Amino acid sequence: MLETSARLLKLLSLLQAHREWTGPELAARLEVSTRTIRNDVERLRTLGYPVHATPGVAGGYRLGAGAALPPLLLDDEEAVAMAVGLGRAAGGGVEGIEESSVRALAKLEQVLPSRLRRRVNTLNAYTVQIPGQVPGSTPAVSPEVLTTIANAARDHERLRFDYTGHEGGTTVRNVEPHRLVHRRGRWYLVAYDVERDGWRTFRVDRVRPRTPSGPRFTPREPPADGDVAAYVEKGVNTAMWRHSGTVLAHAPAERLRALSLGPEIEPVDEATCLLKLGGDDLDGMAAWLGFIGVDFEVLDPPELAEAVVRLSERYRRAVSGRSGRGQRGAAGCPT
Repeated sequence: MLETSARLLKLLSLLQAHREWTGPELAARLEVSTRTIRNDVERLRTLGYPVHATPGVAGGYRLGAGAALPPLLLDDEEAVAMAVGLGRAAGGGVEGIEESSVRALAKLEQVLPSRLRRRVNTLNAYTVQIPGQVPGSTPAVSPEVLTTIANAARDHERLRFDYTGHEGGTTVRNVEPHRLVHRRGRWYLVAYDVERDGWRTFRVDRVRPRTPSGPRFTPREPPADGDVAAYVEKGVNTAMWRHSGTVLAHAPAERLRALSLGPEIEPVDEATCLLKLGGDDLDGMAAWLGFIGVDFEVLDPPELAEAVVRLSERYRRAVSGRSGRGQRGAAGCPT
């Protein structure tokens, strides 16, 4: 049986992690009686934690919001996730939050155990951040996968993993990891593929690391003269996607670069530029092109041009009867 102080911390952790607990559930978790649970709940209330109780068979205990923020209990993965998130926020991207994030991160790092501080520092040191707009929905990546990759890069150990390709097939890859790149809500690994004898970029949400890790390696000269952010930006919209395309945009390259759109942009002259983009869905690529707000011409592939035609026809059908309905409505109105 846990001592009173340790039991209170465990009880608080359970209340913070669950919407509502019944008294018998908490008693079973802590191996005490329901009477002890009632007494411990009162102790938590005395310490300022607003624990609400609902009577009856369907009732239970839940932790509510209080007037002041009580201390939080975090497990290892929660602490790492919070520290990494605060570090990203402190680096900018959300107006007015940088200073608060720095203060919160300093407080958190002060109390982090050394084992967790090492994980956080490794992940931050081996991550490159590319700012820009974040898509509405991006694949989730577990903290365990990120820290496994970052640790392998730090220790110069080869990484073996199962990788799921565009078509759903899985291959085993053996790489020398260099850096993680966080680009607009999605994580990428830049690594030297030993069996394919070249630098590659992998989407981390498609990576499933194998254990144990491979032998140590001597770091190679990184691609793009060390600018891994530029390397990922250049390749992410071509080889990383099922479909790729080239579009001539009737706008200066500087104007489109200022929008942080994502695709590679090459100036043609003062009034036009080339966009090299990619995606897993041609119709989605066609819709995205409509968002940039400039005239454009699809150079390749023909399938992307066909998707743009289909989208334009759908838009035309959406408004084809508008003028006729407006005229009929006007004719029926009294003058």
